[in-house]
Amino acid sequence: MAHGLALIDWSAPWLAPYRKVGEPLAQQVMQGASCAAALNSCAAMPVRFVPQSALPDGMAYEQYIFEQGGVPTRDGLHDFFNGLIWQHFPLAKQRLNQLQAAQIAADGVQAVRGPVRDAITVFDENAALLHAPDALWDALVARDWQRLFIELRPLWAQASLLLFGHALLEKLVYPKKPITAHVYPAQIAIDSIASLDAWLAQDLTADKLAGKPFVPLPVLGVPGWWPANGEPAFYDDAQVFRPARAAAHPVSSGSR
Repeated sequence: MAHGLALIDWSAPWLAPYRKVGEPLAQQVMQGASCAAALNSCAAMPVRFVPQSALPDGMAYEQYIFEQGGVPTRDGLHDFFNGLIWQHFPLAKQRLNQLQAAQIAADGVQAVRGPVRDAITVFDENAALLHAPDALWDALVARDWQRLFIELRPLWAQASLLLFGHALLEKLVYPKKPITAHVYPAQIAIDSIASLDAWLAQDLTADKLAGKPFVPLPVLGVPGWWPANGEPAFYDDAQVFRPARAAAHPVSSGSR
């Protein structure tokens, strides 16, 4: 079974950075390969992909990756996209795993994740990286959706948004207006994934992640990413494009 991979629309704009590698891998799975085997067929990686059954009972997934260099992988969209991000961001993924392992070593595996592990998980599953003019970033931080997407719409031609979270990519196989990314500010231009990967691996720290340096962004509002957002009324939906809460402390543009 292709485990849903046949439903991936590789022409979607958010998949453009991953299509060259991802589409042939998906074809392998649809032709009968396991996700792990397909992912292992790519160029040399700092990890290998192993069946989920390789993970010993009672052992944390992150700890196994850190100690064994293997990523337990199930057949399906979620783990396929996780492997695809490993292919493109090996340094950043290793960094996130190292941070997870350090937290597990310090605190053990508890019923409730601490703030650092929670933030690492949010980043890994749902982050997007945005490099944009200050005016766009400031409007995003303020949740000023009308300014962000209508008044400043031409400025999006100078912005780059790259989705990192594998759960986010999985959700977008079935695009729905409320799907929201946790945006992390990219301090360098997103000219190549390799350079972005190297920068991100250096930028991610436990202290920074514990501060929840994310800003919510409904990704189908990005100009050019969804046909319906060509109409200004698309952004009038307050259940999706919510105003900032008075108690919120979002990332400031100066932190970039």
